[in-house]
Amino acid sequence: MTDAHPSPGKVVAGALGECVHIAGVVSFLRLAEAAGWKTVFLGPAVSVEDFLQAVQREGADLVGVSYRLTPETGERLLGEFAEAVDEMHTAGVRFAFGGTPPVAERARKLGFFERVFDGNQPAEVVLAYLKGQIQAEGKEVDYPQTTIERIAWKDPFPLLRHHFGLPTMEATITGIEQIAEAGVLDVISLGIDQDAQEKFFHPERQDPRARGAGGVPVRSPKDYHSLYQASRRGNFPLVRTYSGTDDFIKLAEMYVKTINIAWCAIPLFWFNQMDGRGPWDLEGSINEHQRVMAWYGEREIPVELNEPHHWGMRDAPDVIFVVSAYLAACNARAFGVSDYIAQMMFNSPAGLSDSMDLAKMLACLKMIEPLAGPDFRIWRQTRTGLLSYPLDPTEAQAHLSTSIYLQMALRPHIVHIVGHTEAHHAATAADVIVACSLARRAIANGLNGVPDMTDDHTVQARVGELVAEAQITLNAIIGLASSDITEPLTDPTTLARAVSVGILDAPHLRNNPFALGSIVTRFDQRGASQSVDPESNEFLSEAERIVKLGL
Repeated sequence: MTDAHPSPGKVVAGALGECVHIAGVVSFLRLAEAAGWKTVFLGPAVSVEDFLQAVQREGADLVGVSYRLTPETGERLLGEFAEAVDEMHTAGVRFAFGGTPPVAERARKLGFFERVFDGNQPAEVVLAYLKGQIQAEGKEVDYPQTTIERIAWKDPFPLLRHHFGLPTMEATITGIEQIAEAGVLDVISLGIDQDAQEKFFHPERQDPRARGAGGVPVRSPKDYHSLYQASRRGNFPLVRTYSGTDDFIKLAEMYVKTINIAWCAIPLFWFNQMDGRGPWDLEGSINEHQRVMAWYGEREIPVELNEPHHWGMRDAPDVIFVVSAYLAACNARAFGVSDYIAQMMFNSPAGLSDSMDLAKMLACLKMIEPLAGPDFRIWRQTRTGLLSYPLDPTEAQAHLSTSIYLQMALRPHIVHIVGHTEAHHAATAADVIVACSLARRAIANGLNGVPDMTDDHTVQARVGELVAEAQITLNAIIGLASSDITEPLTDPTTLARAVSVGILDAPHLRNNPFALGSIVTRFDQRGASQSVDPESNEFLSEAERIVKLGL
């Protein structure tokens, strides 16, 4: 039972009549305890008379009734029950029902129960009801419409986020409606096509043949508004989208007006000429991204820097992943962000062992946590590696579930679900709903008293290594700054130079005009990604690697 709030009262619950199925009752009472209620479990096969006496004896404020047998018998019993406790109901005692969908349908028709649960509601919805946060289904007022409020509303469950965007507006609108009605997703991240990301305000530069390439082809503020309106149903999910690769502030202003953007996601070093996704050079894009952080920070809208996984997906060693996570948080804090969403993509690069993957994320958190304070709050977001999914659909579903189970060791505030269809096709609405169901089960298991994987001695030893090595890399970056620069780690010129001279490097950047691209990596016997000497193939410490750069 939480100590955060005073007890809302006492809840009494059991299975009615001859019904002996009590798993749902036990789950309901566990959630009630998490919400602060005092609970009394009556057990299976409780007669109407025994129910009545227990409610009176315990002074119940809320009564939970369950029945999972035949609908006809259930309807008769529930009618008798409602008649027996009518005076208590009139006096203000609340009653809720839980059972199979056919019995729940009969219970709803009685019009007696405050809430009826048929097993289709996620645990977080039941918990929200018990917290007094949801009184009636289908009302937007019951579902917080800012990220931080929704995190608190759903605790201890994380928010679920999924990417969604199909090649036409019509299909995307229909899909968003289906996802929202299913009530399984808290945040819909609109996947928009590449022309919209870079050329939204420049229709003369758009390529009609590329329409819908990589996402939904939004071409006007009205399109964004239509997508948002499609989400105004079900559990009223939050909506967000890419920050774009040009005209950043103009896009930000439009996003706030049209989709009430949940939070901004922007990289530090990417989405520019270096990765072919935008018109800016490296240094110029760093400066522009800092301006975007500041713009959102001034409006107290959370900011995510989707930075470290871009290095991981390009096979950078673990230490550079950790360094980039620190640089991202450091820049967000420096440019006025109050609520920082730290994104941690597991399985990047694909092939990391679970223990080394977990250690890398713990090292990221250990590096950035000293930055936290009243004016800089850190929210943990985890996700499965974009490039790690197998093509086989059954294996892919298993990978999604096991990856999220591992992520729960970090107790994330947000889980960014990467659909199991990623290796084959962009997720349809049906795919998103299935992925959310898989994720919810893995999350529920991960919250239910699992061993503390973060305490493993191999994991902790690797955390210490990475933190020590990351300090060496950061000091090398600081050493690049000219004498008049007081904050090298937020200076665009210094940061861009760190890439050009190879302090920040990845194998996939070979022959890139903005990067050195000379680093070579491979996995060690523990499954950690480390840099190696290209001639001897021997592993290099970070100090040795930087010395070899001749700085």
